[in-house]
Amino acid sequence: MNTKLPLLPTSVVGSYGSPSWLLTALGEIEAGRYGETDRSETFDDAVRLAMLDQERAGVDIISDGELRRSGFFHGFYPRFAGLDPLPPRRRVGLPSYDTQERWRVRERLGVPRGLGIVEEFTFARAHTSKPLKVACPGPLTFTILLELNDVYPHHFAAAEEIAPAVNAELRALVAAGADFIQIDEPSFVTMPGELTEWVRLFNRVVEGVQAKIALHVCFGNLGSRPRGKRTWRRIFPALLEARVDQFVLEFANREMSEIELWKEWGSDKELGAGLVDVKSCYIERPEDVAERIRQALRYVAPEKLTVNPDCGFLAMPRWIAYRKLVAMVQGTRLVRRELTGREE
Repeated sequence: MNTKLPLLPTSVVGSYGSPSWLLTALGEIEAGRYGETDRSETFDDAVRLAMLDQERAGVDIISDGELRRSGFFHGFYPRFAGLDPLPPRRRVGLPSYDTQERWRVRERLGVPRGLGIVEEFTFARAHTSKPLKVACPGPLTFTILLELNDVYPHHFAAAEEIAPAVNAELRALVAAGADFIQIDEPSFVTMPGELTEWVRLFNRVVEGVQAKIALHVCFGNLGSRPRGKRTWRRIFPALLEARVDQFVLEFANREMSEIELWKEWGSDKELGAGLVDVKSCYIERPEDVAERIRQALRYVAPEKLTVNPDCGFLAMPRWIAYRKLVAMVQGTRLVRRELTGREE
C-alpha cells in the first residue's frame, strides 16, 4: 500500500452492519417496487454511510461494507452462467446454513460479465480518501451453495472452473487502482478436502495480481454461528505456502486461543488478528481490546500486526458494530502510546 500507516494499523474484514432502512428497502426491491434508479440510489447511500461510520470510528483501512452484496458471496450467483436457483432445504425454524438458497449446476460455469467487484471498488474509491481494502470470495467458497452433478464430480473441480474468473477480477481491480485485496476462503476450514490442492489453487488465483494480498479464513459466521471445527492446527502451517502478504484470522471469539501458534509457525507474513468478537453482543471496552493486542504482541512483531475484528459485521446490528469499531480503535491507540511514547 502506498499510504503511510501507523504502527498497529486498524482495519475491517469486509462486511458492515446493515442500517434498518436498507433491510426494508431490500424487501421492496425483491417485491419489484423499486426501479433501477431507486436501487442504485439505495445501495450508493448505504455504502457511503458504511464508509462514513468507519471513518468516524477512526479505522485506518476501511471497506465499502459489502452492502451491495447479499451476504459476502451469496449475491454473486446470479452473475454465473450455468446455474439454476433451488429452494432452501429447510424453511421452518431458526435460519441457519440449511435455510439458505442453493444453486443447481446445469452446465459448465462461467462469469461472462465479471463479478462486479471492480464497479464496487470504483464507487468506493471515489467517495473516500482513506486506505481501502476490497474483498473478493475465493473460488472454493463460491462452491459452498452449489448442488453438484455429473458436470463436476466434486467441489474442487467446480472451484478450478471458477478460479480464472476470480483471477481476472483481481487483475481488473488492480488496473482500476486497488492496492490491497483480501481473498475470503472460510471454506479452508469449513469444507473437507485436501489443503495442499486448495493452496495450489489459491496461488493460481492470485498469480499476476500486483497488489498487497490478504487471505481471510474463519470458522463460519452465519447468524454469528460457526460451522467449522475451531482450530487453526488443521490448516497451519500448511497454509503458509499460500502466496499472501497477510493472513486475517479470528482469535477474540475463542478468548485468544491458539494465538501462540503464530510464533511456533515462525511466519514472516503479516497477521491481521481478529481482536474484536463479532459473534458476541458484548461491546468491548478499549481496555479489553488493548489487553488482546498485548497478548498478540507476545507472539507477533508490532510491525507485522494489524488489528481487526474476527470477521465481517454482516450478522451484527449496525449500532453494535459501530461501537465495537470505536473500542477497537481506542484500544489500539492505548497500546500505540505504550509502544511509541507518543500521543496521536
